Formats: sequence, structure tokens, C-alpha cells
Amino acid sequence: MKYLLSLFLLFMFSFGHAQTVQSPSGTIALNFKLAGNGQPAYSVNYKNKAVVLESLLGIKLKEKPDLDTNFEILTSKTSSFSESWKPVLGEQTSIQNQYNELNVSLINKETKVKINIIFRVFDEGVAFRYNFPRQAELNYFIISDEVTQFNLTENNKVFWIPGDFDSNEYEYNETKFSEIDNSKINMNNGIGVKSIPGKYMVQTPLMMKAPSGLYLNIFEAAVVNYPVMHLNADVTNYKLKAELVPNAIGDKAYLQTPCVSPWRTIMISDDARDIVASKMILNLNEPSKLDDTSWIKPMKYVGIWWEMHVGKSTWDYAGSQNATNFADAPKASGKHGATTENTKRYIDFAAKNGFGGVLVEGWNVGWEDWNGNWKEEVFDFTTPYPDFDIAAISAYAKAKNVQMIMHHETSGSVSNYERHLDRAFDLMKKYEYPAVKTGYVGKIIPRGEFHDGQSMVNHFNFVVRRAADYKIMINSHESSRPTGYGRTYPNYIAAEAARGNEFNAWSVGNPPMHETILPFTRQLGGPMDYTPGIFEIKMSYYDKNKTEQVHTTLAKQLALYVTMYSPLQMAADLLENYEKYPDAFQFVKDVETDWDESKYLEAEPGDYVTVARKTKGKETWFLGAITDENARKSEIKLDFLTKGMKYKAIIYEDAKDADWKKNPIAYKIRTITVTSKSKIKLNLAPGGGTAISFEPIK
Repeated sequence: MKYLLSLFLLFMFSFGHAQTVQSPSGTIALNFKLAGNGQPAYSVNYKNKAVVLESLLGIKLKEKPDLDTNFEILTSKTSSFSESWKPVLGEQTSIQNQYNELNVSLINKETKVKINIIFRVFDEGVAFRYNFPRQAELNYFIISDEVTQFNLTENNKVFWIPGDFDSNEYEYNETKFSEIDNSKINMNNGIGVKSIPGKYMVQTPLMMKAPSGLYLNIFEAAVVNYPVMHLNADVTNYKLKAELVPNAIGDKAYLQTPCVSPWRTIMISDDARDIVASKMILNLNEPSKLDDTSWIKPMKYVGIWWEMHVGKSTWDYAGSQNATNFADAPKASGKHGATTENTKRYIDFAAKNGFGGVLVEGWNVGWEDWNGNWKEEVFDFTTPYPDFDIAAISAYAKAKNVQMIMHHETSGSVSNYERHLDRAFDLMKKYEYPAVKTGYVGKIIPRGEFHDGQSMVNHFNFVVRRAADYKIMINSHESSRPTGYGRTYPNYIAAEAARGNEFNAWSVGNPPMHETILPFTRQLGGPMDYTPGIFEIKMSYYDKNKTEQVHTTLAKQLALYVTMYSPLQMAADLLENYEKYPDAFQFVKDVETDWDESKYLEAEPGDYVTVARKTKGKETWFLGAITDENARKSEIKLDFLTKGMKYKAIIYEDAKDADWKKNPIAYKIRTITVTSKSKIKLNLAPGGGTAISFEPIK
């Protein structure tokens, strides 16, 4: 139930008058004032200590007077808000949304243009956005820059990736703020398209830890009809400034009043668990716009995917795996993965092991010549290769009670995809595909646009909205990172939008600390399709000349099903590899994807994460614990279990001699009986993890 706790108006006639709004608990205080020359500014305190020093706000316009100085305050109003809402799918069945708000209405003394700055202060952080009301003085306008600053107090430890306008698929750097420097990054990292505009540009979410032990995270929420915000770092003075991704001609955003910017967010806590558990980003998005959500359901799936990454088969029918060799009439090579026979094998496996879906990549024509040449007419998303009988496969899957997951790779040709979108969705409905994985590998068409620009943000959101019309779920890859839009359109079930597990197959890979950072960064905006569950860790298994490998133990791959939240989870390895390790595979079969409750028990960015989750509507629990390159011992209290009940705990853990590099497949499984009064000792190998299922004993 939503309710308004208080509301009052303060009419301000002096632009120098400072105002403060506190979080519901009083822990966080945001201060707003008009600084010299009538420039909006804010600062933030945590437990009476400065966290964000006075930082300027404002918007610069193209061919119009800027909205950053010469303001006076017309009105200021504060209010308090509290609600409890239920996500369709999620880490918990109910989310509390509580904040105090300050809404400041400003007017430029010369142009008479009005702008509102809205601040919300939660117990876990602050958020603010620009609001442009309808007015005669401002109708259509073009944003050329944001003044928005985040001026910090210390040389924090920072977990950062470059502010690349086209890719978020970098491994994280862990340095001091003063050491941010894109020129020192190894660019031989497997990323195909790179667009880094500056030496000190970094992406959000930007996770930090102050020398005092305080945790900070700068991000954004509800990015709609606006470009992605990156940050330009002043590494000497510990300052950050918003940098909006431009379009092909250098403009940032085309807007018409009334409209709003995305929320700029700052999470603050002296406990890292508060950051990973925060639902502030979701809370800053609009409630669901879908009346019927009964068709939005969680799913575990297998797929014809990893076998292409390890070189066993190819996406293209001709078997070139070149992606740039066009042939008018390609001939079957015998290496094509997406065949009718192979797909039925995956369907059989899914049906036998209780998986809901099968993804097939490389099913449609065009894969011979799709990447690297900025080609516009690539895929039509409706024409299968000759060896993929879409009708027979769909009928076979239906008979086995398995659903097919569509794959739409666009190769960055967005205009081509939008022209075909409705026909592609019609085909999906005809053959009863409930979900689609979209891909955006390559440079964007329309040419000159970036993945993170306003037009692409609008495209990603449009695809989600259009899919909702067809009752189709979206899992986007190579998209801009989610900012909570899945609350508004819960059919946006998952996204990649970060460096996923696939990079381990053919590049320098993901270091062991990678998965301990993602919950503090990428996952704050929505579920991630990380594609865990790789059992054959070393790629030399497929080719003795290969040196690439997954940078985890097998036990950690199991734990990722719990620590990396997603209602759409893939068992990503080859089917035969699961058949080789059926005892370990049992956890993948058992683990759930939708939750009543989640308890973050331990968390430290770059080091470790331990989380326990209760299955939605059931009494079973699952626990996942992961570490970085360092071995780790811990003792976990099981007080999250229901009091008075006994549970069978099946523990999947690293063997004593396990090591992500030297001995990654060494694991052991043991079973014990526990209650809410019990404790479990965790022994994580370097790059290791532990996964536990808790089943009630009746």
C-alpha cells in the first residue's frame, strides 16, 4: 500500500538558502543550495561525515542558454513515501521502497526557463534527477552536456572498467582512484569493438571503498529516452563528472518537455552487504506497466552455444566460422551446430533432467557473412538453414514439454532488426517460443551511433516493450547495462551487458575476482545471464594447443547459480560434460531460479560473496559462496533456516587440493543434517566456491 506521510511547501525568495533532507533513519543527509552565481549544488553526509563534497548540478543546451547558473528558487517541497511492492520475479517476494524527497523548483532569472531537481534519500543512498516541466520558454531542446559532479573526499579504492561507449565487456581493475588510467589496460582482451573517448573515463556502476572502510557506489536508474552516463575522473582531486554518450553528430539527447533525466544514484554504507542487497535502483523505476504477467516465468535452459565457443561446431552452415565469407549457396560442412538432429538431442537432455528450455544459436541464414563489415542487410530472423527444421523441432519440443528459446543476433544492424522485428516475433508466436536472446555484436547501424547512445537505449527499451505486446521475454546481450527497467517491463527477464563466462573460452578470460565484483556493479541494475556451469575448465580438453581456461574451480561454477542472480539460468557446458560428472550436475538440476527471500551473509567487493536464498513458495534453501584468487575459510550461521525444522544439507565444495589453475575439477560432496542453530565451515580453494542445498526433513 502506498501512502503519503507528510507534505509541506516552503516558498523561498533567497537563492542562497540551503536545505537538507535526511534518510528515513537519519543516517544519510543530502544538502542542497544555490552556490555563487545561482548555480545548483549538493553535498552528502553519512553519519555526520562528509561523503560527497559540494558538487555542481546543471544542464548545458545546444543553441539555447545553458541551465546551470543564474537560478533562483521558486518553491521547495519535501515529502516522505513508503510502499511495499511485489516483483513478478526476483530475489525476494516483497520489496520495501521508502525515502524522503526534496523537490526544488528553479527559474532562470534571465530566460525564465524552469527546471526542477528532485532528490530522494533512502537509507542505502541518495538519488536525484532533472525534471523539465512543460512551459512556453522551453519546448524542444538538445542536451549538449551534463554538469553533474560527484566530488569525493578520499583516494578511494575503485573497481572500474573503461568508459567505453560501445562495450561493457571488460575485466575490472582494482586500483586507487588516483590510479585510474585507461592507457594502462591490456586491450588484447577479446572485445571486438572499442570506443574509449578518454584516458580517465570510467563506467558506472562505479564501486568504491574509502580508506575509512565506507562503501560507495555511483550509478544511475531508469535510463529512458536518454544516453548512458559514464564518468570522467579527475584523479588528482578525486572528482567525477557525468559524461553522456553522444550520437553520430555529437549531440547527447533530444528531448521535449515535459520530460525527466535518469536518476543519478549514490549508494553509501559501512557494510558491503547493504550494497549488494540494495533494491534502490529498482525502486527508482516506474511500477510494472503490464496488467497480465502470468506468462513471465523463470527458466533453466541448455543450448547449442558453448560448443561453438570451444570450436566443436560452428554458427554458420558452411562451417567456416569466419563470419566474413559470403557464399550465395553455402554447402553443408558437417560442423554446423544448429541441426535438427543436434537440437533434438538437447531437447531430450532438457526433458530428462528437468530443464525448461533449449537455446539454439546459428539456426538462421546469414552467419557466413555477418560481422566486421558494417553490413546492413544481414539476418532476416525468419529463414532457417536447410538442416534446421523449425516446425519439426518445435513439435518435438512441445511433445517433450520443453520450450525453445529463440536467438536473434543483429550484428549491430539495428535498423535491419527493427524492420524485421514484427515478422520475427510472429514466427516465435507461431512456433511457441516464449523468450528470445538478442545480440548486438559489432558496430552499430545506423552508422556512427554507439551502443550506449540515446537512440540505442531507445531501441533496447522498444524491443522490450514490443516483445511485451507479443508476450515474449527478452534476454539481451551486448546491450547497454540495465538500470532497473525490468521493474517497469518485467518481461525484460535478463541481460548480459558485462563480461560473461564465454570470454574464458577464447580470450585472456575473466580473473577469479571477476564474479565477486559483478554483484556490486552490473547486477545492481538487473539480472545477469552470465551462463555459468562450465565443468570442463581447461580448453586444452578440446585442443591440446589451447591454453585458455575458465578461471574458477568446478565448485565455484556451481555456486554462481546462487551468487549471480537471474531468473533465466543456463547450464552452459556441453551435455556430455554433465554426463561425466552427474553427482556435481545434481546441484544444477536442483537449484531454483525464483526466490522468496535472499540473505547476503558475507560480502567484500573483489574478494568474496556468500548468499543464501529461499525458494519461492517452498521451504528449500540454497547457498552459494565464492572467493577470488585467494583461498578462504569461513563459518556460516544457519539462523536463516526456519526454527524448529531439520534440513538435509548437501554440500558441494572444493577438494583439499583444488585450485582454479592447478586442479580446478577437484570437488567433493557431503551430506549432513542441520537446523537453524547449526554452523557450517566453508573451505574455499583459490578461485573456488561452495554450493549447498538445504532440503527440509519431514
